[in-house]
Amino acid sequence: MTLQNNAGAVRRFAKIARFGAWLQNLPNKFVPPPFRLIQIGSAFWQSRVLYVAARLDIAGALADSEASVDTLAERVDADADALYRLLRMLAAMGVFEEVSPRRFRNNKLSFCLCPDHPRSVRAMVLMHNSPEMSRPWFEQLEQGVRSGGVPFESAHGQAFYSYMDRNPEFDTLFAQAMDSVEALAGDSFATDFDWSRFERIIDVGGSEGAKSLAILKRHPHLKALVADREQVIRGAEQFWKDQGEGVALQRMSFEACDLLQSVPKAHSDKDIYLLCAVLHGFDDGACVAALSNVASAASGYDATIAVMEILIPDSRTDIATAAFDMQMFVNTHGRERTLTEWLRLFDQSGLVLQEVVGLQTFGKVLVLRAAQSTGLEVEPDVMTLEIEQR
Repeated sequence: MTLQNNAGAVRRFAKIARFGAWLQNLPNKFVPPPFRLIQIGSAFWQSRVLYVAARLDIAGALADSEASVDTLAERVDADADALYRLLRMLAAMGVFEEVSPRRFRNNKLSFCLCPDHPRSVRAMVLMHNSPEMSRPWFEQLEQGVRSGGVPFESAHGQAFYSYMDRNPEFDTLFAQAMDSVEALAGDSFATDFDWSRFERIIDVGGSEGAKSLAILKRHPHLKALVADREQVIRGAEQFWKDQGEGVALQRMSFEACDLLQSVPKAHSDKDIYLLCAVLHGFDDGACVAALSNVASAASGYDATIAVMEILIPDSRTDIATAAFDMQMFVNTHGRERTLTEWLRLFDQSGLVLQEVVGLQTFGKVLVLRAAQSTGLEVEPDVMTLEIEQR
């Protein structure tokens, strides 16, 4: 029986997403090629002014009101003329609104830079444009493409996750960015997948547990165990208490683990493992090791495993998916994978794909079972897979 909810809405979203990808390519058809290349070549100007706006917390300083540049400059400790030029460019990009000369207010986009906005992506903007994440792109991308090495490691002298272990400030920023994924991707992971069939979520690599908490709020019978690195788990429960989360938090527990060593074991066939945007940061060998650990932990009770990742098409991918894959290349040994590539890894890990559940976002949920728990070679839903590939 399928775990897919809202199938019609998911199909409509897929059509809209394809139309959006087509629209993104319109400038290539109508803008003169030399000018278009200059636009693309200077696109980092836009990311940098957005980053500075997030650093200064201009959106938070404006909140629900409007203000002159002079007033804003005092609030954010900036030079008024320089701040105006920054805001003028951002407003031209559609971020912030100039309501009268040198007077600004938030708009639909800039509100999402407010730290306390429910759909805030400020931490994500800060993380992606931080020195830690920017230097590999600017300094080591060419060398990485030539050699196949990881630009982050060339820039910082150590692997991405090792760097986070040794730099708690960046580690905290990364965790905050990951917890804002719901604001970026919406709540379809909680609504388009039928979590009601289960009793406990084991959220492996779940950071501070934002995804689990969102699911628990919609399903009062569910419990969740959030498992991640010790540095991440430490203080997670207090973080949510400080955010005013109460009732749902009482059904959530935390445990430190190393996915490449072992994961918490299932207690019943009503347990479901969730690995959301975790495995794309690993190379194939690490993926097999991680998945094998999950398969072993799940097999005793035939627990379900849900892997939420992007499915990259075999060819002619859209810009968003290709960009995510390049981000993986720059920072890790991982990659976004095609369905064929995932199936090969699942087979090596003793797992069988049972279903691909579509979401109203850029990811899919790959539903797995440990092959040894049933002794059967379970064939995935071919029709579902064909729909997802289209």
